[in-house]
Amino acid sequence: MGNKPSTQPPMKMPLKDRLLLSLAGLHSLARRPDGTVNRRLLSLLDPYVAANPKPVLGVCTSDFTIDSSRNLSVRVFVPSDPSIEGKLIPVIVYFHGGGFSLYSPSSEPYDTLCRRISREISAIVVSVNYRLAPEHKYPAAYDDCTDVLMFLDSEGTRSIDALSNLELDFGNCFLAGDSAGGNIVHHVARRWAASTQNWKKIKLAGAILLQPFFGGEERTESEIRLKKALLISPNKCDWAWKTFLPEDANRNHEAAYVFNSIKEGIEEAFPPALVVVGGFDPLHDWQIRYYEALKEKGKQVRLVEYPDAFHAFYVFPKFSDTPKLMEEIDGFVQANRSI
Repeated sequence: MGNKPSTQPPMKMPLKDRLLLSLAGLHSLARRPDGTVNRRLLSLLDPYVAANPKPVLGVCTSDFTIDSSRNLSVRVFVPSDPSIEGKLIPVIVYFHGGGFSLYSPSSEPYDTLCRRISREISAIVVSVNYRLAPEHKYPAAYDDCTDVLMFLDSEGTRSIDALSNLELDFGNCFLAGDSAGGNIVHHVARRWAASTQNWKKIKLAGAILLQPFFGGEERTESEIRLKKALLISPNKCDWAWKTFLPEDANRNHEAAYVFNSIKEGIEEAFPPALVVVGGFDPLHDWQIRYYEALKEKGKQVRLVEYPDAFHAFYVFPKFSDTPKLMEEIDGFVQANRSI
């Protein structure tokens, strides 16, 4: 008899990050069985990180409210490197993960991640604070993230002090997101691609999907094999879809099961995509299916797989694959900018 396949990745990370990984699992305590979220408990498990107008680790941050009526805001990350002055700076609009119901740009993992992307890619990162489920179901997150892109397209950056004096390369704008945020990247990119004639200056040069959150009613091999994986599980994913999707929908809804709509025809202007997957992610097979669906339709898409990576590995800076991912993102951005 052969050995059973491992269901836990080798932990190439320091003890401190292993502890943080264990604590991250506690966020599920804020998820109630009835599909609601205990926001008070979550606030204790997900401490707020203030913006830093002065450089911290080579990046300045500031918060800006776009629509106070729905608490739609962004956190802007600007490299403090003086060499960017007078140059066209790439813009990355980032959508955070959390199953559509958790986290924000001010959550420590996402503040740290976007700060690192901004510093290492020398890019402006605009991280979106979109409305969360279950209080705000589909399509609220898609609408909010699309509206932020429209705000940037309509000269809105002139009202953001941190950006008002910079030369921003909106002709080479990138969407990026992880997990649920990767799902949002796909849907917002399709909205943009379906109406390119209506955009004044935003042109999407690429879509970066880090372990995107797709799904369906069936159980894939990776979901079955990794049902007790770190951070997420098929049951947790089911809970997240239930809170986000319309009341009468199942997981074959087009928001989760994107494959039929891609097969029926994806917009010609859909941007080149970078799809990142991990070998110990229960969502692995859905992500591979997404890559294959785009490739089958003739889209420019690059697949990067880290065999030892678990879901959300990139929010742990010392995990061995995280620096490799930063290099991949940098290479993708540089390769797809037309200057």
